[in-house]
Amino acid sequence: MLRHRQAVGTVAVIAHRRKSLGGGLDELRRLLADQEVDRLLWYEVPKSKKAPKQARKALKEGAELVLVWGGDGMVQRCVDALVGSGVTVGIIPAGTANLFAGNLGIPEDLPEAVRIAFHGESRKLDLGKVNGEHFAVMAGVGFDAEMIKDADRGLKDRLGRIAYVWTGLRHVRGELVRMEVKLDGVTWFEGEASCLLLGNVGTITGGIEAFDDARPDDGWLEIGVTTAKGPIQWARMLGRMSSGRSEESPFVRMTRARKVHVRLGAPMTYELDGGAKESVTRLKAKVVPGGITVRVPASAEPGEEPAE
Repeated sequence: MLRHRQAVGTVAVIAHRRKSLGGGLDELRRLLADQEVDRLLWYEVPKSKKAPKQARKALKEGAELVLVWGGDGMVQRCVDALVGSGVTVGIIPAGTANLFAGNLGIPEDLPEAVRIAFHGESRKLDLGKVNGEHFAVMAGVGFDAEMIKDADRGLKDRLGRIAYVWTGLRHVRGELVRMEVKLDGVTWFEGEASCLLLGNVGTITGGIEAFDDARPDDGWLEIGVTTAKGPIQWARMLGRMSSGRSEESPFVRMTRARKVHVRLGAPMTYELDGGAKESVTRLKAKVVPGGITVRVPASAEPGEEPAE
């Protein structure tokens, strides 16, 4: 049972009504009734792209705490609208992958997620920014983005996380594309590659520990380029990544930077936090240190597992 604490002023809920966790939004309302909330704002949206408008409304209405109900797409859309506002965000992981929540130690348990949102520790966390839009978990171009684009075509709702595996298998034979990657103004990679990843946290799509030392509050973006082609090379590379030895793969180059400029030899789809975007030939990215304040478990540092 949640304990009563000091009153919270204005709390806003921004919920993807097609997502569910525990007893659903009805249970969320009951749990919020146990908190000392002076004023509750409630916004439901049918899809994540409708969320930014509601987030901006919540700011205008004076929200001090914004609870985001949904997956990584909802979180990404909301933090993009709330960045720099000073408002605190509580994450209720009701989506498919919930990578940002998982990296922060926020469990897929509704009462506990609500407890953390109200009584956890407030931490300023970094965001990434790609082509003018912010992300919390990762951005990618190439294999990763094509896999996510296919999963978004109804498969994710029907199959859940396995949709990423299914669509990933279809893209391991994809062609390499020429890339030029500049980090902080210096050319770092120039050649053919199948995937470029920018990470703010360690665990990415499919639960893979892609960036072993990543932290969402260190002021850096993690960078990875993959040159794997075909099922055998991809299997070898993913095997190394799944065992936490990404840097040992001959098909991976990894480092970190604050600013990234990418030029592609052909148009490629890119993605932010599991949401597919348009095809581009250039990417411009940077880290936004301390861009958003998020409630996390008080016993865990960002990017670490909570203490038992």
